[in-house]
Amino acid sequence: MSEVLALIDYGAGNLHSVANALKAAGAERVEITANPDVVRAADRIVLPGVGSFKACAEGLRAIPHLVEAMTERVRIGGAPFLGICVGMQLLASRGLEHGVTPGLDWIGGEVRLMERTDPAIKVPHMGWNDVALGLKDPASGLIKAGEAYFLHSYHFVPDDGADVAAMTDHGGGLVAAVARDNIAGVQFHPEKSQSYGLALLERFLEWKP
Repeated sequence: MSEVLALIDYGAGNLHSVANALKAAGAERVEITANPDVVRAADRIVLPGVGSFKACAEGLRAIPHLVEAMTERVRIGGAPFLGICVGMQLLASRGLEHGVTPGLDWIGGEVRLMERTDPAIKVPHMGWNDVALGLKDPASGLIKAGEAYFLHSYHFVPDDGADVAAMTDHGGGLVAAVARDNIAGVQFHPEKSQSYGLALLERFLEWKP
């Protein structure tokens, strides 16, 4: 029987483009859902996100028992998890956009506004940029070096550098991906990153952290 992938619907993601990319990568059963029971039974979970950290965090928590179901399935049950863009940022302890907002706190750290140290550097960081791997690989081969499509003004600053799976450069180093155990997040958009993004999603569907 084919695996069920729960694509979390909390009103803050470009769900259909992500779903289409997952299907193109080989996912047979993509359930776009906010149902905690579906999430608890899923084999893999993807959390997309566009917009502000505050709006996304509040939207996720507004759905009864959804965060609890995600926590049970991922933190306790060990299901592979992928956060995309703000979905990756929500892994942090807190976000500083429009005040301080608690995140899921699955990977310690905070999400801060990019500092414009160079007037030539534009915020938001938008467009194609390199994804460079560090010396360690907390994502167990999930993230590869390449070029991906980014669109963000805030960036994840983890408490522990061991959780950084990849970096990019936009007027200085920015975290492009984080990972710990069965949890991974990417700041870029795989669904907009053509062959690089599709290959990442293919690896996620096979990922056994």
